[in-house]
Amino acid sequence: MKVAFVQDWLVVDGGAEKVAKEIINCFEEITIFSLIDFLSEKDRKEILGGRKSNTSFLQKFPNAKNGYRNYFPLFPTAIESLDFSGFDLIISSSYAVAKGIKTTKNQTHICYCHSPIRYAWDLEEEYLAEVGFLKKSIAKFFLRYIRKWDVKTANRPTHYLTNSHYVAERIKRIYNREATVIYPPVDTTNFVFEAQKENYYFTSARLVSYKKTDLIVKAFATLPDLKLIVSGDGPELEKLKQIATKNVEFIGFVAKPTLINYMQRAKAFILAAEEDFGITSIEAQSCGTPVLAYKKGGYLETVIENKTGLFFDEQTPESIANCMRNFEALKINFEAVDFKNHVEKFSINQFKTAFKAFLSQYGFQTAK
Repeated sequence: MKVAFVQDWLVVDGGAEKVAKEIINCFEEITIFSLIDFLSEKDRKEILGGRKSNTSFLQKFPNAKNGYRNYFPLFPTAIESLDFSGFDLIISSSYAVAKGIKTTKNQTHICYCHSPIRYAWDLEEEYLAEVGFLKKSIAKFFLRYIRKWDVKTANRPTHYLTNSHYVAERIKRIYNREATVIYPPVDTTNFVFEAQKENYYFTSARLVSYKKTDLIVKAFATLPDLKLIVSGDGPELEKLKQIATKNVEFIGFVAKPTLINYMQRAKAFILAAEEDFGITSIEAQSCGTPVLAYKKGGYLETVIENKTGLFFDEQTPESIANCMRNFEALKINFEAVDFKNHVEKFSINQFKTAFKAFLSQYGFQTAK
């Protein structure tokens, strides 16, 4: 059996890359494809086992490493240009266009769909919020083309897998396809449980608008007796510093051991975005740290109210502040066993077991 794996692009080690790593590790031999591949040697060894991927013509375009998103009108053509002839099984890891690869009726294409293209469907306005009128008009024109192509190619995968029931509903709504939920692999072993907490709250994210970190910072302006530590970097950082009060501290991007240390010792971890899944919520719970999260999307599947965290109902500073007050007043005795039993559902071993079981249903056996 000849197996291929394709991901939209390979640039940094993120959530999709963690899924890619575990899928690739299921096979002794696998050929890798992507639109572009600019992984560092460290990330290449970690994610691809040192392999290089077969890339599209976009790899040689000017500023492809940092400005590849500017070429999004060409993504459909580029992904369709990749040649998968000769492979029996193709697995795509898709959050943009990888699900639209061309295959034949004799090939099986299993798509792990992290989401239909967010910037083309649900988050168009948020992605274009800071863009000028002319650029926005051009982008909207091409996004209409992307949406048409995305729907037209929805039946190319033989089967869909996805990371949450929340995204499965989106796949059904947009593609009219059923998707099997296999929760993504979270390396819970590195995020060691810590019972002793210190007197601060913590949040960590890429500081971009849709993460809604500004709402968390504004909430703490009304809670001067509580301390917030913010980890992360991004285009919103300076704006956040300008609106922050004295009880908010920014530590920037930190290495993983430092991140874990802050997460372990925090009274609670706060998340305000509407996420498809939310890996950091599982990482926090692995540390025994309760999660205070927006009551929508993937967090409804990754946080158990009153057992591993609390929810707030609206994406507003007021709703977040009320949740904080409830958390302080309730003084819930969160149990270690609840955290440990819950996060096990999202472990690497659980992902690999479920993924291999899915393949075996259709006559495909992994080599590892």
